[in-house]
Formats: sequence, C-alpha cells, structure tokens
Amino acid sequence: MSMAASFLPLPLLLLLLPIPAHALSQDGLHLLDAKRALTVPAPALADWNPRDATPCDWAGVSCHDPDAVTAVSLPGLNLAGSFPAALCRIPRLRSIDLSDNYIGPDLDVARCAALQRLDLSTNALVGPLPDALADLPDLLYLNLQGNNFSGPIPDSFARFPKLQSLSLVYNLLGGQVPPFLGRVATLRELNLSYNPFAPGPVPPQLAALSALRVLWLAGCNLVGAIPPALGRLANLTDLDLSTNALTGPIPPEIAGLTSAVQIELYNNSLTGPVPAGFGSLRHLRALDFAMNRLHGAIPEDLFRAPSLETLHLYANALTGPVPESVARAPSLVELRLFANRLNGTLPAGLGRNTPLFCLDLSDNAISGEIPPGICDRGELEELLLLDNMLSGRIPDALGRCRSLRRVRLSNNRLAGDVPDAVWGLPHMSLLELNDNHLTGQISPAIAGAANLSKLVLSNNRLTGAIPSEIGSLSKLYELSAGGNMLSGPLPSSLGGLPELGRVVLRNNSLSGQLLRGIESWKKLSELNLADNGFTGSIPPELGDLPVLNYLDLSGNELSGEVPVQLENLKLNQFNVSNNQLHGPLPPQYATEAYRSSFLGNPELCGEIAGLCGGDSQGRSKHHSGFAWMMRSIFIFAAAILVAGVAWFYWRYRTFKNRSKLRADRSKWTLTSFHKLSFSEYEILDCLDEDNVIGSGASGKVYKAVLSNGEVVAVKKLWSAAAVKNGGGEGSSAADDSFEAEVRTLGKIRHKNIVKLWCCCAHKECKLLVYEYMPNGSLGDVLHSSKAGLLDWGTRYKIALDAAEGLSYLHHDCVPAIVHRDVKSNNILLDAELSARVADFGVAKVVEAKSMSVIAGSCGYIAPGMPNACLIMHHRPYDYCCCC
Repeated sequence: MSMAASFLPLPLLLLLLPIPAHALSQDGLHLLDAKRALTVPAPALADWNPRDATPCDWAGVSCHDPDAVTAVSLPGLNLAGSFPAALCRIPRLRSIDLSDNYIGPDLDVARCAALQRLDLSTNALVGPLPDALADLPDLLYLNLQGNNFSGPIPDSFARFPKLQSLSLVYNLLGGQVPPFLGRVATLRELNLSYNPFAPGPVPPQLAALSALRVLWLAGCNLVGAIPPALGRLANLTDLDLSTNALTGPIPPEIAGLTSAVQIELYNNSLTGPVPAGFGSLRHLRALDFAMNRLHGAIPEDLFRAPSLETLHLYANALTGPVPESVARAPSLVELRLFANRLNGTLPAGLGRNTPLFCLDLSDNAISGEIPPGICDRGELEELLLLDNMLSGRIPDALGRCRSLRRVRLSNNRLAGDVPDAVWGLPHMSLLELNDNHLTGQISPAIAGAANLSKLVLSNNRLTGAIPSEIGSLSKLYELSAGGNMLSGPLPSSLGGLPELGRVVLRNNSLSGQLLRGIESWKKLSELNLADNGFTGSIPPELGDLPVLNYLDLSGNELSGEVPVQLENLKLNQFNVSNNQLHGPLPPQYATEAYRSSFLGNPELCGEIAGLCGGDSQGRSKHHSGFAWMMRSIFIFAAAILVAGVAWFYWRYRTFKNRSKLRADRSKWTLTSFHKLSFSEYEILDCLDEDNVIGSGASGKVYKAVLSNGEVVAVKKLWSAAAVKNGGGEGSSAADDSFEAEVRTLGKIRHKNIVKLWCCCAHKECKLLVYEYMPNGSLGDVLHSSKAGLLDWGTRYKIALDAAEGLSYLHHDCVPAIVHRDVKSNNILLDAELSARVADFGVAKVVEAKSMSVIAGSCGYIAPGMPNACLIMHHRPYDYCCCC
C-alpha cells in the first residue's frame, strides 16, 4: 500500500479491501457442523470446505435451488460417530442416506421435521428403536437394516402417518412380530426378516394393509399356521415367510394372490399337498416351497403359470412323476425338485420349449432315459440328475449343449459310450459320471474342455488308454477314474497340470512306468494308483511334492528300493504293499507303525521284525528261504484276513452311515441367520475326511467348497457318545457348546466377529456353518512359516481388530456377552489378515455382576492386555483360566 493510502480514513480503507462474492449459506454451515461431528477418513468430504460458498456443489449434496439443501447422500465412506444432529437444522432437508458406514451408537432425528427418506442401513446403531421416528410427519421411507437395535418394536410405530416402506432386517429385535403394524395403512413394503423375535404367529392383522406389495418375514421365529387372511392382499407381489417354524398346510387362499411375483415359504415344517391354483397367477415368476414336509403329487396346473421362471420344491416328500406340463412351461428357467420321492419317467419333450438354465432332479427314483431335447433351447448350464434310476444312453444332442457348466449323472444305470462331443464341452467345469455302466474310451475330444476342473468317471466299464490330450486341461483339479478297465501307460502330459490336486486311478489295468517330470504337481494332495500293472521304480520326485498326504501304489509290479526322498512327505496314508520292492527301508519308515505299508514285498528289509528273511550275518539260503516263505504266507494270510475284516467293517459302517444320512436327509433341521445361497444337503456332501482342516475340544472343522464356488467352514460338534468316551459330560457338554455358539453368533453382527451362516441339527449330530477364513487362526500363523507375514503393523492391526470385537460384545450387546476363551487359536484371519473373534462354545450372557463358573483354556486370560501381548510378542502368557 502506498504512503498516501496510509493517511486515508478507516472507513475508506475497509471499502478498498477485497470482499467475497457470496458468503457461505446457513445450510452450508450446518453441513460443516455435521462433518465436524463425525470421524471422516481422507479423502472423503475433502470438498466440504468453508472457502467454497456453494455447498450444492459438494460431494453427496443435492439442492432444490441454489440456496436450499434438500438431500445428503454419503453411503460407504467409513464415516464414524453418532448421528450428526446438525443435519436436522437444515430446514428443507428431505432425504438422508448415510448407509454402509459406522454411524452409532446414538440416533437423534427428532428435529428432522421435513424428512421424507432416511437410510441408515448397515451401521453401528444400538439400543431400542427411537419413538421419535414415528413423529416425523412426512416420513415415507425408513431403512435401519443391518444395525444392532434391540428390544421390541415400540408401540409408537403404529402412528406413522405416511410411511410407505419400513425395513428393520438383521437387527437384534425381540418380542413378537407386532400386530399393530397392521394399522399403518400406507405401508407398501414391510421387511422385518432375520431378527431374533420371540416365537409367535404371523399376525393376521397384517391382512388389513391393502396397499402392501412386499411382506418379508423370513427368519422371524414365526410359529403356527399361515393365516388364510393373507390371501386378501390383492396388491402383494413378494411374500417371504421362509426359515421359520410354520406348520400346517399351505392355505389355498395363498394361491389367490393375483399380483404375486415371488412366494417363498421354504425351510419351515409345512405339511399337506401343494395347493392347486398357482398356475392361474399370471405374474408369478418364483415359487419356493423347499425344505418342508409337503407330500402328494405335484399339481399339473403348476407349470401353466405363464411367467413362472423359478420353482423350488426340493427336500420334501413329494411323490408321483414329474408332470407332463413342465415340458410346456414357456418361461421356466430353474427347476429344483431334488431330494423327494418322485418316480416314473421324465416328459419326453422336456427342454424343447422351455429355456431351462438349471435342472436338478437328483436323489429321487426317476427311471427311463434322459430326454434327447433337454437342451434344445441352448441355455442349460446345470444338469443334475444323480442318484436316480435313469437308464439308456447319454443323448448325442447333449454334446451340442455348449452352455453346460456342471453335469452330474452319477449313481444311475446309464450305459453305452459317452458321446465324443460331451467330453469336449468348452464351458464345462464338472463332469461326474461315476457309478454307471458306461463303456468306450475317454475321447481325445476332451482337449476342448478348457474349463474342466473335476472329472469323475469311477466304477464304470471304460477301456483304452488315457489320452494325451488330457494334458490340455490346465484347470483340472481332480481326475477320478478308478474301478474301470483303462489300460496303457499314463500320458506324460498329465505331469504338467499345475492345478492337479487329486488323482485316483486305482483298480484298472494301467501299465508302464510311473511318471517322471511331475514338478508341476505343487497342489497334489492325493495320488492313488493301486491295483494296476505299473512297473519300474518309484520316482524320487514324489518326495518333492509339498502337500502330498495320501500315496497308495500298492498292488502293482514296482521294483527297486523305496526312495529315501519320500521321508520329506507328511503322509496320512502310505501304502506300497504287494509290489516287488527290495533293499533297506528309509529310517523313517523302518518302524512297526508302517508294517502294513510294505507287506507283500519279499525282498524288502528293515528294522521291522519278520518283514524280510535273513539277519545281518546271513543264513543258509535254503533255511532262510523256507523260513521266509512260511512267515510270509502266515503274515500275508493274517494280514489279508485282518484287512478284509477291517475293510468289510469299514464299508459296512460307511454304507450304513451314508444310507442313514440319505434316508434322514429330510429330517435335518436348518436354522439360518443370513440369506443363504446353498442348502444343508450341499453341506452334508462335503463332510468328507479329505476336507478336514482342523479339530479341537468341541469338534472337527471341514472346508466345504459349494457348487456356486463359495467356500464355508463347517464345524461338526462331537456327538454325545464321543464326548462321553473322552471323559467329558456327554450330551450336556456338546449341547451346551452348540447352544452357546448359536445363541451368541446367531444374533450378533460385527465386522470383527466371525459370521455364522446357519446351523444344522439332526438327533445327536450338530453342524455349525461359518464364513471361511483363508489364513486360519492367529495361533497357526504365529507358530508356522507364515509368521514372517506378521510385521509389527499387522500385529497391531490384528490386536486392534480383536479388541474391537470384544468391546462390541462387552459394551454394545444387550445384555453383554463374555467370550471366556480368548486365545490366539480362537482369533481367525481372513485373506487380508483382518481378525475375527471365533469359537463361542463357552460364551456367557452377563445378567448379573459376577459369574460363578470358570471356563476356557489353560494358559490364557480374556479379555485384556495379556492377549494383546500374546499377539505382539509371539509368546503365550501363563494364566490358568479366563473369567
């Protein structure tokens, strides 16, 4: 400024200063107050700046005109803190969307007088539902799903004057489903699914909601019969009463819902026949009555519904044939009728006029041939007809169905050659043809099946050599073709498959030498080539396979010594008996524990008494040979007798257990805590010893890879007898652990608590299905070669994750929950090494000031600093219990 300007009067100087064109509006100031009330991670809301005088240009802000903010939408920004009440001071604010954040624990919207739409789904709100919500005069849409609200739905919710949509899914609400909601006459959508309500009926008062279009009450602990009055809801498009304990028949009035698009009543205990009349519903697209106790024949008119796309009637007791009208269903895409008692033959025209995507008729008693036009529309991706009595040949036309991804035809009576084109379907990932009467050879056309990952051909009458083209299947994980008449050598190309995890070719007529050059088999866990005619020596390269745990080369003509490299393997099953091996045994195997692994090799010697003839000083050749022959005959005969008895007993037990499991399938009770994309039958099929990933005091854990590619962990609790034999308290201990896990994990949801998908129970067998944690437990990682992954930053993050989960249990759950067994083995790690607290088998709801029972694992105390130190210092602290 010049010297002259310094003598100007003060008012004139103020006039010369720069003045902003516009000051920040009052609405903008309220928005900044709301931002300051929240924890906002960078770079979210970076443009919410007081220097910018136009808040209507800020991220997530909408305006009706340049001066009036009408909507704030900030979903999925990881915002944290209590609900910012400053938003309610914006006079014309009509819509707030803060979904998918960490807003909580408080909610105060009493001053949001103009609000029409409020979405706070998937946040951290706790406590009872606020009565003030019902006093918002213009509220049309309220979505509070995915929080931790508790207590009953308040009576004030009957006062909503204009509410059209109410969603309270996935909270912790108690009491019964309230009848007074039937007085909110403006409701169009009512969604209360997956809350731990007290057992109660479906309120018939809901039939008074004449404008209702969506009624979702899945997983609400509903009991009793379905009220026939629901049939008066003329505008209802979606009805979901699934996953409850409803009983009695399906009311015929439900078939009179003329506007219905989707009706879901699955996973209840409904009885009686499927009512007639659904075929007249012009808009019906999906009907799901699976997992009930329905019986009788499938109504012929059911498939006349012109818009029907999805029909699920599986896991019932339906009888009779599949109706002929199914072949004329113009829109049917998905038909799942498995696990019933259907019989007769399939309609000859099935598939010709129907755009089928998935057909699952497994586990019935259907006979006759597979309809030749089953894929004439060219859209079929899943053909599942296993466990029936189908006969005849596999149709040639199936080879033109290039859309097929999964083909399961096992356990039937199919015969003849498999069409060449079927071997080479380009999108097929699973081909399962085992336990039939199929003949012919594996076609070289299999090279075209570029996506094939599982090929199961066991127990047929296939002949010829395994084609070298099988080496083109770069995604192949399992090759099972035991119990056939395959011959010739193994193709060398088989050794180059990097994804191969299981090879079972036992009981064939294969010959030649075992493969060398198998460095690519880094994922191979099982190799079973028993009972063939292989010659030559055992390849030392087998000892370099990192995860091989099952090796059976018995019943061949292998010679040479047992390679010392096999000592590198950690084998659960090892058998090279009945070959022509000779020489000394590797020291690791020269023990009595491995005797049965080497029987029937007369010239194989080791420290095992009687395994071979001759001592270190030598004997007369005649005496040694005679003594060895007599001992061998005796040992061999005894071993055959013992092995035969054991094998027969094992097969009998397996057959009995499987038969019992299959016979009792419909008697399993499934309780889900989330929307499921699988059934308990998929889970039961995965309970194989090959899938075991862990075992503990409460049970055994399996890894289950489902048909949709999803992976879950299944804990099978020890039965009462097993617990009792182990010195425990029998049924009481097992039941208490099961009830504790279900009671605890079934009602809580937090990013640092392991998710319990569902539980299954039948008599003494109880299963818990969790989300799968790829990195296992923290204890496993700390004490393995992967400990190097846990730098100090990662360890701190794991400790913080575990602390947040425990804090939620102690402070946010009503009533509070104490884990009582926090230790590194009960903290699981996902793919990103984020921690989840798990194993609530001794968890306790705190309803008093103290607990009189000590529980948990020796050596740990929970919760508190010792567990954090355990993670940070890689060393357990010596505490005797947790309380």
